[in-house]
Amino acid sequence: MTLRTRQRLSAALVLTALLLAGCTDTNSPTAGPSTAPSSSVPLPTTQSPPTTESTTPTPTPTPTPTQASCIDQKLKDLTLREQAAQLIMTGISADGMTSSQRPIVRQEKPGGILLLGKGGSLSHTRTAMAAVNTSATVKGVRPLIAADQEGGQIQRLKGSGFDRIPEATVQGTWSSGKLTARAEQWGDQLEEAGVNVDLAPVADVVPSSLKEQNAPIGSLDREYGNTPGEVGPPVQAFVKGMKEAGVITSVKHFPGLGRVRGNTDFSSGVVDNVTVRGDDDLQPFKNGIQAGAELVMISTATYTKIDPDNRAVFSKTVIQGMVRSDLQYGGVVITDDVGAAAEVAAVPAGQRATRFVAAGGDIVINARAALTDTMVNALVAKAKQDDAFAAQLTSSVRRVLTLKQNHGLVSCG
Repeated sequence: MTLRTRQRLSAALVLTALLLAGCTDTNSPTAGPSTAPSSSVPLPTTQSPPTTESTTPTPTPTPTPTQASCIDQKLKDLTLREQAAQLIMTGISADGMTSSQRPIVRQEKPGGILLLGKGGSLSHTRTAMAAVNTSATVKGVRPLIAADQEGGQIQRLKGSGFDRIPEATVQGTWSSGKLTARAEQWGDQLEEAGVNVDLAPVADVVPSSLKEQNAPIGSLDREYGNTPGEVGPPVQAFVKGMKEAGVITSVKHFPGLGRVRGNTDFSSGVVDNVTVRGDDDLQPFKNGIQAGAELVMISTATYTKIDPDNRAVFSKTVIQGMVRSDLQYGGVVITDDVGAAAEVAAVPAGQRATRFVAAGGDIVINARAALTDTMVNALVAKAKQDDAFAAQLTSSVRRVLTLKQNHGLVSCG
């Protein structure tokens, strides 16, 4: 939903509220300045206008459900399994669901879809995403549809109709105004194609001395700069532009991949021995949240000076302590990929989902569609066995549904 669409919707909601309050009658003194002469004598406040038997009473309008009541109703409507599925973002081909992916999406109805591989034109993507919406929508709840649309080497959708986005090292040299304007343009294209989430921008700070050794970010030119002061403003500008287009953004990869060497997608045992809680390099994540980023993506690396016993995605210290408490962030927390990533390959697939939710996270990115059933089953089983976990699952689903409601992806009536 573009900003312009949201503005029209807001206007409609205001009009509805006025109708419910009975304030649209132009004869009402609350509708605007009175045109009656000052000598007019109003009826006493206790007096009611006379009625006759022939008067037809005005029916009381049915109140429009509030956002909270809508979410409450959806939580009642969705089965436990359907709720658990809302916490899984399943990977499919950016060109459209394959023959093996289609039945998974139709049966499991994951709450999110991640586009992988090379996509087609904007018009082709729009048609493919319409099919995804049909397959994944459950009881009036549509899926989040996400792409890694950063720029440079990390741009999933670049067929006809999509601008080629320069790498972050170039974007970082632009003025904030220029980057915001361009990001809005890129966001408009995503929205037109039926994609409502951009898993960007990268808020990681890569020290200049580590650029070539930093496999996940620096060697791919994904960083906006080498200091928090250089990275923060472009992160904010990118988020603001996408927000103007109505596209959800995700600052990533908290608490930062700028000081590691291995790429967690292809390597295991990736460790950051430098970053501490309250580190200066965390500032760009805060900048992105302040600008309106609605997702915070958690890294799968291990940070020995923060929580040496757990990867960040499984760490209560990172998610509940640093994201929820230190940054005061109450929105949706999402993993980096834990479906196909080498870093978590040794962890049973079901535990990748349950351990993340238990640590305080919400959406599990699963690039391997075939694991969707395993992850949903694990979440359901643990919720049935553990009341505290069940409450956490419900809280996560509520955050996800609220995000969707804010973007017109939840239908109530």
